[in-house]
Amino acid sequence: MSLVAKLFGGGKKNKAPTPQEGIQRLREVEEMLMKKSDFLEKKIETELNTAKKHGTKNKRAALQALKRKKRYEKQLQQIDGTLSTIEFQREALENASTNTEVLKVMGVAAKALKETHNNLDVDKVHDLMDEVAEQQEIANEIGEAISNPVGFGQDVDDDELLAELEEMEEEELNKQLLDVGGAVTDELPSVPTAEPSQPTPKVAQREDDDEMKELAAWAS
Repeated sequence: MSLVAKLFGGGKKNKAPTPQEGIQRLREVEEMLMKKSDFLEKKIETELNTAKKHGTKNKRAALQALKRKKRYEKQLQQIDGTLSTIEFQREALENASTNTEVLKVMGVAAKALKETHNNLDVDKVHDLMDEVAEQQEIANEIGEAISNPVGFGQDVDDDELLAELEEMEEEELNKQLLDVGGAVTDELPSVPTAEPSQPTPKVAQREDDDEMKELAAWAS
């Protein structure tokens, strides 16, 4: 077996990692690269300060610092690209793992539902529902029979009751009219029993004279 085969496990079938194991490994690599990225950023800042420090006084040292800074920036750029790829792969693996778990649960639920339906007969269900409806109808009829009073005024005709009520109203109206007539009779003045007094002859003669004077005045 070659060295390359030994390094990469050639000729030996290893068990594929689970999605959780893959996600965990990707997170570990992602964390390592982030630490590397922080380290390079600090190195870049250090080399930049070194170049500024030497400036024109020591151009060689300043140029060397800038060269190192360029190398660190290139490594940092590569790490950023690798981090983006790892992050994308981790998210895809997490989504796939979630979908797998969801499908497993749905499969278990489908099997349970199928097992439940295997114990049920559609015809028996329809027969049961018909029986329930029939018993409900019987219960309603029993309730109506119990709530309907028996022997308490069921043999009385409504028209007869209405006629009796109208008769009572008519009697009450006649009574009220009689009461009103009696009250009016009591208020009338009593008939005089004594004869009216006759005027005396002198008064009558005076009245005749006055009338004659008025006639004479009118004729003249």
